[in-house]
Amino acid sequence: MGTQIVKEQIIEEQLMEEIDEYWTNRAEGYSKVNKEELATRQKEKWLKVIQEKIHGHFPDRVAEELKVLDIGTGPGFFAIIMANAGYQVTAVDYTQAMLEEAKENAGDLADKITFLQMDGQQLEFEEESFDVIISRNLTWVLKAPDQAYSSWRKVLKTGGLMLNFDANWYNYLYDDEKKAAYEQDRAKVEEIGVEDHYTCTDIDAMEEIAKKVPLSKALRPAWDMKVLKKLNMQKVDVDTNVWNRVWSPVEKVNYASTPMFMVAAQK
Repeated sequence: MGTQIVKEQIIEEQLMEEIDEYWTNRAEGYSKVNKEELATRQKEKWLKVIQEKIHGHFPDRVAEELKVLDIGTGPGFFAIIMANAGYQVTAVDYTQAMLEEAKENAGDLADKITFLQMDGQQLEFEEESFDVIISRNLTWVLKAPDQAYSSWRKVLKTGGLMLNFDANWYNYLYDDEKKAAYEQDRAKVEEIGVEDHYTCTDIDAMEEIAKKVPLSKALRPAWDMKVLKKLNMQKVDVDTNVWNRVWSPVEKVNYASTPMFMVAAQK
């Protein structure tokens, strides 16, 4: 049993190194995407969606009173728009290169955001530390997403709000119909002549990682709802049409077969 545990730990460490290397190499390119979002109405669309949920949850509190944790901040998009709106923001990411991009992108707002390198699966904050937790495009690539949700719940204050935006990004590796839909997306992108967001990444490396993490095979957001309810989160609900409100026209073409959803839950 001891030997097996050691082997599993080694495998997990290797995977974390692989993931970190991938996102380190992609940091600059991903930052470019975030800068484009920050320079367009995308930031307003995203902020509106997030604030609608927060204001509905905390109708009597202003932004300056609320502590927000952005998990898997990447180049800092969520952290930046939230800090600019007045929230007290802490942003964490596993990859140092992403945090460096985030600080640069934040500009004058950098001093108002606490940036920390941290594993989103094992948060190092005290329990009941934050009023709001937000995350985008993170849980799908985690080795232990159920553990992550448990960790997020611990640091969320009682009555606090959790918002997670994600998609079934690599289901096509395990489903022929979804594979065909994915290939149709690539063909449509080429036909229209817009940038293909998949070919802008090391797709082979990402697919290899996706094969080693559990949510590539999961049916989401049903999986998320089940896990969150098991963790005794309250008022768990999903918005499977949120992509239509926040994505740009180019994103809608690129990811037509993998629409983004939002999972919201209260502790």
